[in-house]
Amino acid sequence: MLFTKLATAALVSVALIGATAPAQAADELNVVPGLSISGAPLALHGYDAVAYFTVGKPMRGSDAFVHVHDGAAYRFSSQQHLDAFAQNPGRYLPQYGGFCAYGVSVGKKFDGDPNLWKIEDGKLYLNLNEEIYATFLQDVDGNIDKAEGNWPKIVHTAARDL
Repeated sequence: MLFTKLATAALVSVALIGATAPAQAADELNVVPGLSISGAPLALHGYDAVAYFTVGKPMRGSDAFVHVHDGAAYRFSSQQHLDAFAQNPGRYLPQYGGFCAYGVSVGKKFDGDPNLWKIEDGKLYLNLNEEIYATFLQDVDGNIDKAEGNWPKIVHTAARDL
């Protein structure tokens, strides 16, 4: 009995260590801590990345339609959306790994709220809160230019270290 408990604990420890392996994704992508049903951290707070482009609004994804990309699990509202993402993830991925676009423009990594979004030049941008979103919208092009300059400098740095 004791052996069985120890063996089970050892297997769980090994599984957890393996499951948390994509640490790089946690620094480069804004993912929900923990694991999704696929075993990868959840991206975009579980929202469907394709829906922003096809439906024009945020939609929650489902565990029935999950695609793991770069160590993060993306949920979709339909098989059609999952297939579109799988064929061309770069077209649908939120910019700056899903971190707040305005935050990146000032050299920080803040949580990107999937309900505070903008598509600009075919790219999806998220923001932290309504106040930050309003600030971002005052100079979208300027904020994106600043973010583009900052992202290469901070992409591999954990948010807590900025």
